[in-house]
Amino acid sequence: MEKYYSYIAKSLKDQGYYFGSCEDLDARIKEHNKGKTRSIKGRRPFVLHYFEEHDTRSEAVRRERFYKSIEGYQWLKLNGII
Repeated sequence: MEKYYSYIAKSLKDQGYYFGSCEDLDARIKEHNKGKTRSIKGRRPFVLHYFEEHDTRSEAVRRERFYKSIEGYQWLKLNGII
């Protein structure tokens, strides 16, 4: 059974965060660091900061959207994740 992930990557350049979802965490972080994601190319390098495992792609995407919401940001701060 395939696993899916929601994740937070941290830029070592500007200390900011990138929220995403994927099937392969290692490959995705490598893509970020190779500059394959145009919108964050200038913020490299990235390290994996936090992730959660999900059974379906839709669950991972839903959690990624939560991270990006005001409530999600507050939850991440409250739990010391960011």
